[in-house]
Amino acid sequence: MSAKLPSTGGAFWRRLLRTKPLEEASADTSRGELGRTITLFQLVMLGVGSTIGTGIFVILGDAVPKAGPGVVLSFIISGVTAGLTAVCYAELASAVPNSGSSYSYAYATLGEFVAYLVGWCLLLEYGVSCSTIAVGWGQYLNELSRDLFGATMPNAFSNPPGVNGGVFNVPAVLLVTLCCALLIRGTAESARANAVMVLVKIAVLVMFVVIGATAFSSSHLQPFMPMGLGGVGAAASSIFFSYIGIDAISTASEEVRNPRRTLPLAIVISLAIVTTVYVLVAVVAVGAQPYTQFSGNEAGLAQILRRITGSSWPAIVLSAGAVVSIFSVTLVTLYGQTRILFAMARDGMLPAFFARISPRSRTPVQNTAVVGVFVALAAALIPLDVLADLTSMGTLVAFSVVSIGVIILRRTRPELPRAFKVPLFPYFPIASVACCVYLIAGLPLATFEMFGVWLAIASVLYFGFSMRSSTLETTP
Repeated sequence: MSAKLPSTGGAFWRRLLRTKPLEEASADTSRGELGRTITLFQLVMLGVGSTIGTGIFVILGDAVPKAGPGVVLSFIISGVTAGLTAVCYAELASAVPNSGSSYSYAYATLGEFVAYLVGWCLLLEYGVSCSTIAVGWGQYLNELSRDLFGATMPNAFSNPPGVNGGVFNVPAVLLVTLCCALLIRGTAESARANAVMVLVKIAVLVMFVVIGATAFSSSHLQPFMPMGLGGVGAAASSIFFSYIGIDAISTASEEVRNPRRTLPLAIVISLAIVTTVYVLVAVVAVGAQPYTQFSGNEAGLAQILRRITGSSWPAIVLSAGAVVSIFSVTLVTLYGQTRILFAMARDGMLPAFFARISPRSRTPVQNTAVVGVFVALAAALIPLDVLADLTSMGTLVAFSVVSIGVIILRRTRPELPRAFKVPLFPYFPIASVACCVYLIAGLPLATFEMFGVWLAIASVLYFGFSMRSSTLETTP
């Protein structure tokens, strides 16, 4: 018996570390094929649409009290980290243009078990991010309703439990339901609608910057870092979920025309747009209002405009833009999660139910419906700050894996065609991992505990189901 143990143990570890052949990862349509309908412009709008939203419209009320005016540095730190990771994503996306994002990249480089855990990080990242965004939608919807009709929804039905007397966040459920209905209609329709909403939100934020700059005072920037570098780092860790759009772009790989060229371009362009907008809005916001007035502020940007102008119309325009903006972010993050589930189910990591495609719309309809139910319940029942930290954790872990994957794939498959290569290799990928680890360290202990429970559940399901049902296990 003892003679067999090494062999059995070796087989076990080989199963955990087996990788999906890159040729198969780049063109796996055996269990269903998505329609290629997304253009470069639509993909850039998808990336911007999934990024500019709650991170700037809502989260400032939580981030500014942590960092003071130094929140501007928090956005820059997050942007630099995202930028380092973006070039890593661009290389892997051009080499492995497959739906599934970081999960697919990890499967091709780090092995099945790591890929499975990364997939669960992505499910957490997208599901919780979508819930986070949906929570903030109700705040601006109430602000818009107050300005237009002089009435708002009762706190009990416009906030999650424990927040301002909330019981059940009805607007969040409505938002998720509407987005799911649009996604079920088809990817092309969703991409077109998202592109329009992104242009609206950029125009609204430009309006905020122009009007807000008229009240800019350098005295509001003093002291710049009242909570020190620790506060700046803590705020950067919390707001990092705002950069989820980088990953969302790569989830669309199988629905993009000419993905090897389009994906790297879309990642770089969308990140440049997003970082510029974030920093401009943050600078104007903290310059127009003392940082002590941000705490607990709902629909904070709209309130700043109302105070500056003494009129309600700028606040109405911004609130309306935020309602549209947050809708588009929810739409794209829901889209991203359904594509992660699709990729994992097609690999046998999850039940085949999630990989079924509607012959009419060529989208995973059943998958989308299930995601919608869980995301809506989380948005209705869980507070915003808890959701934001969990999303940042999932995002940072996934980003770290992508950067490590670039290093491994350069060593193991140097001959692989790449439309884009990371400059200053391997320093950029190493710096990306270091920045991600720095931001992870700034998250609260409770976030680590919840994340540990999440990965423990994932591990139980892997050894109980996914290891045996994997296509690498069942294919001769």
